[in-house]
Amino acid sequence: MNLLGANAAYLPADVDASTLSEATDWARQHDVPPLRLLLGSGGEAGHLRVGTVHSTAEPGALHVEQLSRLHLPRWAAVLAEAHGQPEWALPISRHLAARLEGPTHATLLMAYAGSEEVGALLWQPSGAHLWGTLDPAVDAPLLSAAAELGGGETWASLPDSSPMSLMDEQGVSFAHLPYSEDR
Repeated sequence: MNLLGANAAYLPADVDASTLSEATDWARQHDVPPLRLLLGSGGEAGHLRVGTVHSTAEPGALHVEQLSRLHLPRWAAVLAEAHGQPEWALPISRHLAARLEGPTHATLLMAYAGSEEVGALLWQPSGAHLWGTLDPAVDAPLLSAAAELGGGETWASLPDSSPMSLMDEQGVSFAHLPYSEDR
């Protein structure tokens, strides 16, 4: 679900038909989903909850560690599996490798239950919006580790299925852009 945001058009609520048409055309030309971000739960393509996560010092059976970018393929495999799309692992890894080459502020986190990889998260100073877990019980420890990197809190996106709550929570949804057969 978090991946929808990477492909959505961020347009004002009062956008005109011409701009919507141009955004739809652009999405089709670039072979990306023609999606638009909306505040609230009005979109039919998916929903997220966005807000602040605070770190917690709860000990548990899970361990979260920072990964070197050399482990990006393994990290991407866990992320893709968490979203039910294991075939996305290689494209995600390649896409992020180019974008993470320069910035030193981005951090890869991996959550483990024993030796099993159960969650992956990309933290940046702007927050934790690209992440996934194989079990919702991993959400809190993984996001808490991200909040530690942010000085005790971080901005994050959660799927509706996550059992976590957020401070200052705002609903965000995605809607399909209008499609016209005669274009």
